[in-house]
Amino acid sequence: MPYFDHSATTPIHPQVLETMNSISEIHFGNPSSIHASGRKSRSIIESARRTIAEAIQASHNEIIFTGSGTEANNIVLWSLAHLEKKHVITSAIEHPAILKVLEAIAPLGVTFTALSVDEFGQVNPEDLKNSIQSDTGLISIMMVNNEVGTINPMNALIKIAQSKGIPFHSDTVQALGKTPLSVQDINADYLSFSGHKFYGPKGVGFLYKKNGALLNPLIIGGGQESHFRAGTENVPGIAGLSEAVRLAVENISKRISHLENLESLFKEKISIACPNIIFNGHPEHHVPGVISVSFPGHRSDILLAKLDREGIEVSSGSACGSGSVKPSLILQAMGILEEQNLSTLRISFGRSNSFDEVTSLVSTLSNITHV
Repeated sequence: MPYFDHSATTPIHPQVLETMNSISEIHFGNPSSIHASGRKSRSIIESARRTIAEAIQASHNEIIFTGSGTEANNIVLWSLAHLEKKHVITSAIEHPAILKVLEAIAPLGVTFTALSVDEFGQVNPEDLKNSIQSDTGLISIMMVNNEVGTINPMNALIKIAQSKGIPFHSDTVQALGKTPLSVQDINADYLSFSGHKFYGPKGVGFLYKKNGALLNPLIIGGGQESHFRAGTENVPGIAGLSEAVRLAVENISKRISHLENLESLFKEKISIACPNIIFNGHPEHHVPGVISVSFPGHRSDILLAKLDREGIEVSSGSACGSGSVKPSLILQAMGILEEQNLSTLRISFGRSNSFDEVTSLVSTLSNITHV
């Protein structure tokens, strides 16, 4: 069954699974225990921490293991409750793991400004500059959008934050493995990651926290992860996460080239087969292999069902409920009208997709949209 929904999740890489299985079978000790089994589990965690730090050019003590990218976002945002400055600047196209959290912590005195984006899904740095208030305590803007793949102008945004002495956080869940990523280049204070987005396991992620950046724990207990994230660590998951990060960074050029080739082939063929389609997102500043495409006159939920019956898996640019279809808030923020919004599919390629699969996808889309 051809799978074209890698922005939602990715299959575990065989080497990652092998790593996790070998550790699960042998190394079961609690990493907080001082006996040999505990020490071995602790050494696996610290080795994974060093591997990840090296991959993104960070220091090992700047890596905090979490249960997901969502949790990493939450740790940063809930820390605002302890700050004097409680105004946050974010964008209108953030994941709910940012926007819904900001709504949830409003009773704690936290306020936020959601910056608008242009028709390509990018934040204008001037809008950020003009939105800074005297009580702005954090700026949180995603690096890569999950629906259209647009990359925000991170360096320009972070320079503005630094000029005002405001910490900068970015949800980079969709970035690792799709575009080069180094904390030396991005220079943010906090970055959130999730393993299952780059062929790692579900249920494990990590937060990069620059040395010196303030952070308060969200989960309190045994003091694990330097007291920033309590709870007995998922040793096999963390080992699998580090292997996935290593593979993503080592093979980044090969992966990008493969995704670019798949995207180019798809766009070339679908533009001929379905000439009325509309591509959404930035034509240049986007990660390869993530395509938002609208099929005017065809509802996305119906297209999804027809593709699924043909054994092809993609996703929609809209959130489908029982018997109803709601427009994508991200596409709305980009100024896309409802009719086009509701006719949009997201196709996201991965490492195992082939040219033959892309050709088959185009053929099927052509058939179901010409009925």
